[in-house]
Amino acid sequence: MFVAQGNTTLAKTTSYKIVLPFYLYAAVSFLLATVLLVFSSAQFLIHYFHPTILAITHTMALGWATMIIIGACHQLVPVLIEGELYGNKLAYATFVLMAIGIPLLVHGFYVFNVGVFTQGGGLLIIFALLLFLYNIGKSITQSKHENIHAIFVFTAIIWLLLTAILGWILLFNFTTMVLPYDSLHYLSLHAHIGIAGWFLLLIIGVASRLIPMFLISKYNNTNLLWWIYACINLGLLLFGVLFFLTAKLIYYAFPIFMVSSGIFIFMFYCLRAYQQRIRKQVDAQMKLSVFSVMIMAMPIVFIILLLLLMTYSNVNQIRLVTAYGFVLFFVWITSIILGMTFKTLPFIVWNKVYHHRARIGKTPNPKDLFDDNIFKLMSVCYLIASVLLLSGILLSNVILISCGAVGLLCTAILYNYNVFILLKHKPV
Repeated sequence: MFVAQGNTTLAKTTSYKIVLPFYLYAAVSFLLATVLLVFSSAQFLIHYFHPTILAITHTMALGWATMIIIGACHQLVPVLIEGELYGNKLAYATFVLMAIGIPLLVHGFYVFNVGVFTQGGGLLIIFALLLFLYNIGKSITQSKHENIHAIFVFTAIIWLLLTAILGWILLFNFTTMVLPYDSLHYLSLHAHIGIAGWFLLLIIGVASRLIPMFLISKYNNTNLLWWIYACINLGLLLFGVLFFLTAKLIYYAFPIFMVSSGIFIFMFYCLRAYQQRIRKQVDAQMKLSVFSVMIMAMPIVFIILLLLLMTYSNVNQIRLVTAYGFVLFFVWITSIILGMTFKTLPFIVWNKVYHHRARIGKTPNPKDLFDDNIFKLMSVCYLIASVLLLSGILLSNVILISCGAVGLLCTAILYNYNVFILLKHKPV
């Protein structure tokens, strides 16, 4: 199969039949998460370990972000390594196991019944990730063109698997103390190896290839990418060591500095790619993606504030922790996905509908397969809603939170509408 690059260059990639179910599942999950958010605004003022907040967080982290990223990886990794996906059946099995496991897990959190069905959901997710890791690993090793981007992806999947295994153990720890401390104690470890190890590493690995490509930029600096890779992974390993040694909070400044250094180097990498772009006019999708890179510093600010407050103050940090989680999942990760969906999905749909006509006749551009005005309206709704909800969390104002939640629901509806337009596209 092939994906169009400007209607002329054709690059090998994975069948749309494998990739599209992940995108569709993610879109529906995003919508469901925002519906839950609208009816749970007051819970944001209670505690971030509230059952409803846990359900929303895992719907966003697994159903929305992870599912769409796994789907995109099945398409993008073959392009990165200039080879083929090792196993299509493995990809289908990954989808089925994730699709069943996620709702079982989320429902368990929502009703706060972490019994056999919830634990079974977690186990299905672990099995799915093992298949995903094996599939991507075999694809890379069978290719003669493995590169730094593929290594980012493979390492990120390992961190995701570790995150899932720890999360599964924490489910048992709710009812039977299999760990020295309660599950809340391990929440920061579970969250950060998932956020920095899975999302951050993978997003940087893929975006460092896609952003220059979509900007048509000649910039490339593999040495910088290796520095980013080392900073983030060493920072995460140091974080884990300090956590299990129950080190003083001040020592966590070292892993924070290392991971932050990796982020700022990546921001510099994107800036150079932007400066050296050949395409001077940047479309709305790339503007949202570039915006998501710019706001990568926001979580760093929050975690530094948390570290300082926890070290030198007795002030309650619950609001700041909740705001930190919101920035990570609803601002940073979501803004990247909203932008990149409409840079990658149109190519997948174009390939499905027009690949057989690419050399024999004129076809529409991938960017013409969705409604750009709807995308711009979605972006405006998203930006306004994010500001309102974040302000509401920080100010403990349920009205602002509710307004922001409604705005995010509108964002999800518009996003799903545009995805539906893409998936239903017929030849013209």
